[in-house]
Amino acid sequence: MTEQCTRGSRLATALFAITLSSLASAQSAGTAYVSNQQGQVSVVELKSMSVVGTLDIGATSPRGLGITSDGQWLVTANKDDENISIVDTTSGKLVRHVQIGKNPEFVRVVGTTAFVTYEPSAGSGPGPQPGGAAPAKGDDDDKIPGHIAVVDLKAGKVILDIVGKPETEGVEFSRDGRELIVANESDNSLSVHDIATGELLKTVSLAKFGNRPRGIKLSPDGRFYVTTLEFSGKLVVLNDKLEPLREIATGKFPYGVSFDRSGKRVFVAANRDQVLEVFDTMTWAKIKDVPIGERCWHFSFTPDDREILLACGKSNEVVVIDANTLEVTARLNGMKTPWGIVTYPKSMGSLDQP
Repeated sequence: MTEQCTRGSRLATALFAITLSSLASAQSAGTAYVSNQQGQVSVVELKSMSVVGTLDIGATSPRGLGITSDGQWLVTANKDDENISIVDTTSGKLVRHVQIGKNPEFVRVVGTTAFVTYEPSAGSGPGPQPGGAAPAKGDDDDKIPGHIAVVDLKAGKVILDIVGKPETEGVEFSRDGRELIVANESDNSLSVHDIATGELLKTVSLAKFGNRPRGIKLSPDGRFYVTTLEFSGKLVVLNDKLEPLREIATGKFPYGVSFDRSGKRVFVAANRDQVLEVFDTMTWAKIKDVPIGERCWHFSFTPDDREILLACGKSNEVVVIDANTLEVTARLNGMKTPWGIVTYPKSMGSLDQP
């Protein structure tokens, strides 16, 4: 081996060691992971609030993401590759891909099991504008059911395929963990499934309230659910039996939604109005609109609940907000169409929760 090759090898080894050291440091201080639709996964060290590296997922167009309870594996849903990536967060190396199906999007990870929504329908583009005509796509596209793939991450395989309603979006779990609740965008409904068998137990129509349910969350005390209606500018509040209680007006195109850890406030990312809305869950009065960025769909609190980070796809940034003062404190630039964000240790957010 030539001296130049030897030096090159040593340099590559040193750079790799620096990357691993940075990732390890990020994990020890608390870490956020951001999926970039035009790139890979950005790693954000929360102590310094800075990007310290990337995870190569071996695929393109990552959207939804989740992390195992021990923080070892990060899971991304890769739209163009129709699979998920399982990545070791310590080494930064891809563990494996698992084939899912067309248009994988939303991911929830519980323990070492991942729940991944995907849409066999050819129509994955925009739906009707508020008050407008139906989207131009095949007549049957809105009738083809979406699915939820249940993946054993250790075994690296799909162990159950749950047939949902058209265009499955956000997923949530009942407080006892026995039921899976899915927001069905084209069907304007929530569907409830037995988590062990996938059996459809109940369908809750939201059509009288509006169009395109996307995000859904259970309150920390388990007393009620909230779901966002993207094309109707509403938040619908339901009791623990999924019976609608009230509707709350939001900004335009609400998507990501999350409670804070106390359950006293609920946060809604209103995409078109470029604000993070904050509501008091006792009165449902608006507390504040926090100006953010462009196409901010998903967000997460930091594990210490002090800050909120939003992935803003069209402004290519992560916006950082003080969770108490509700003021923007930083903007992390250089992202490539960020879609979603989760943290380890797990924290409250539109894609995950402790």
